[in-house]
Amino acid sequence: LRRVLLSFIADFANWDNSAKAEYLETGRGLVQAAHSEETPLVVDPFAGGGSIPLEALRLGCETFASDLNPVACLILKVMLEDIPRHGPGLADELRKAGAEIKAKAEKELADLYPKDPDGATPIAYLWARTVRCESPNCGAEIPLMRSMWLSKKPNRRRALRPLVVEERGLAPQVEFEIFEPKSEREVPSRTVANARATCICCRAVMTRGRVTEQLKSQRGGADVVFDQQGNRIGGARLIAVVTLKTGQQGRYYRLPSSGDYQAVRMAQKMISSKISHWKGDRNQGMCPFPDEPTPIGGGTGAGRAFGLRNYGMLEWGDLFMARQKAGLHILGQELMGNGEVVRPVSLTLGKLADLANAFCPWEPKAECPRNVLSQGRFKPGWDFAEGVVISDASGGFTTCTENLAKGVQSVRGVALGGQSEVAAAQCSPLPSETATVWFTDPPYDDQIPYADLSDFFYAWYRRAIPDYIRSDPFDTRNDLTPKELEAVNDETRLADGKPKDRSFFQDAMARAFADGKRVVKEDGIGTVVFAHQTTEGWEALLSGMIRGGWTITGSWPVATEQAYRLRARDSAALATSVHLVCRPRPEDAPVGEWADVLRELPVRVGDWMQRLQGEGVRGADLVFACVGPALEIYSRYSGVETAEGRRVELPEYLERVWEVVGREALEQVLGTAEAQARNGAAGTLEEDARLTALFLWTLQSTGDGASQANGATDEDDDADDEDESPPSPRCRIQPSL
Repeated sequence: LRRVLLSFIADFANWDNSAKAEYLETGRGLVQAAHSEETPLVVDPFAGGGSIPLEALRLGCETFASDLNPVACLILKVMLEDIPRHGPGLADELRKAGAEIKAKAEKELADLYPKDPDGATPIAYLWARTVRCESPNCGAEIPLMRSMWLSKKPNRRRALRPLVVEERGLAPQVEFEIFEPKSEREVPSRTVANARATCICCRAVMTRGRVTEQLKSQRGGADVVFDQQGNRIGGARLIAVVTLKTGQQGRYYRLPSSGDYQAVRMAQKMISSKISHWKGDRNQGMCPFPDEPTPIGGGTGAGRAFGLRNYGMLEWGDLFMARQKAGLHILGQELMGNGEVVRPVSLTLGKLADLANAFCPWEPKAECPRNVLSQGRFKPGWDFAEGVVISDASGGFTTCTENLAKGVQSVRGVALGGQSEVAAAQCSPLPSETATVWFTDPPYDDQIPYADLSDFFYAWYRRAIPDYIRSDPFDTRNDLTPKELEAVNDETRLADGKPKDRSFFQDAMARAFADGKRVVKEDGIGTVVFAHQTTEGWEALLSGMIRGGWTITGSWPVATEQAYRLRARDSAALATSVHLVCRPRPEDAPVGEWADVLRELPVRVGDWMQRLQGEGVRGADLVFACVGPALEIYSRYSGVETAEGRRVELPEYLERVWEVVGREALEQVLGTAEAQARNGAAGTLEEDARLTALFLWTLQSTGDGASQANGATDEDDDADDEDESPPSPRCRIQPSL
């Protein structure tokens, strides 16, 4: 029976089967058979976008999902409450509401996106931030460009070629021409790398410090600077315009005209007028455009994902050029008049903000803008693509609405709704012993500053839908998402006057797990999804679980995630998600003996590693999937003591775990234990060689796949443009392995 059930679960997990009626009905029947007296309640206190509670609903369970973040809770409300309530017809309602919103906004925004004299319709504007060359006798303007490619379509390859124009008594100028390259070699190289700019005119290289200093004086350099007569004198420079022509296929590229700049100036005047009107009436509430402060950034921990202030972007509005702010503002104003679908259709505004900001790069293969938050951080945006928000092309409101409607259509088989609420995981509003299953995917130590990233969207939502987005319930002085209780390792943030370091994170996780134990029934079960690839991250999580009163009973690496999800991109995420299964530890759990624990540890790890290898699990996924069985030995006791009565704390035990896991893994690298005994291979390797062998093994088995899964293309070669280190390297194994 167990084998048949596991086989069904494996088949049901196949994406192609997940929405089939026969699988859904069978799954619900199994849940009902196992819980005939009472429908099980599944609780997720770190619910985020709601994948776990949504799947619980599809299986006929009751769900309660909570998150500290109001943007996440907005998504939860749509996913768990609005979609079940409206049913399959919600997708069509969204399309209808989106079309009406676009039509109204188009009347106010049409003049900002004028058609070409020949009738062609612009769908994107390609911009570059600029700095001035500081080399003597030069002074040319340097457009900061990561690529000169416009299109890489095989039948329509287009690129830019810079030309130097010199006039006596004036600084040299750079003009561009569009040409059709026959090979990669014909395309000129970038002008910026690792925040250092190369002057096209004199080839002098500006240092990182001078580049950032000039951009700081421009508040990030995302907007055009005009003189009193309306002539461009600095700031962002329009490099090319992407158009569609009636009756013709494909995208066309042209150089900018003065009319293009005048439309931008018109947008700037619109913004200035609205701000002046707001300042003249103090009773109008908040500024119509985001003026909340950007994160401080820097330091250690998750805060290093932000360097906005290094470039002068002190307010969230600085991340958008004037025309983008005008578009998002007008579209946001039209949301509130859409009755019962206000909340679901508002998600389109968030999707659009991710594509309508001054960081989005142009993708020459797909010929469209790329969203900026795919990697959980803001990369320095030297050049960027501005989509036309009222167009039907990529980067427009219509496309975002259609993508949202398709997402709603994909949520099938949900008849009953769940419940969601803004709440901290450390203090759930649920009463004790109510949950059958406590299932969560918790924060990843210092990986992603979710609250700071959410501020990017929240600043727009609080203006567009104030009746549907919660303010910070824990700090009325905070105009952005809650930060005080957020479980994160980010030393740029303070809690009770102290930096939120790894110790704070461990304490926060311990409180969250302790509250989870309070909420779950005595015979309930917990599952924690984790895919961190550093031993530090695992220690922080496991410490919280054990201190919270849980016994870890198993761990399974499960391929449940898209490899190009947010956490997997340039991060320390494993190729699979390790599911740690746990049970509430009895209050009368005995004290374990250190010698017995050490005796059992290598046997348990060896058996589990052999079993997982038989299932095709390799590399770092195999290493960390062995943590669960190893921790069961330790966590089933109220404490572990040596023969002398000294208490063995978790860090000491984990050192032994990494040592045993590493030794077992090394046997997999060099061959079986019997083979080693015959040739003495393991004994002849020095410590550095053993570590190198393990690293190459994990890299070969996990790293290569992660790189491919991350969707890397030849347009992703701007990693050296980063001003800060990425959140974490892809593979970090402590020397104890």
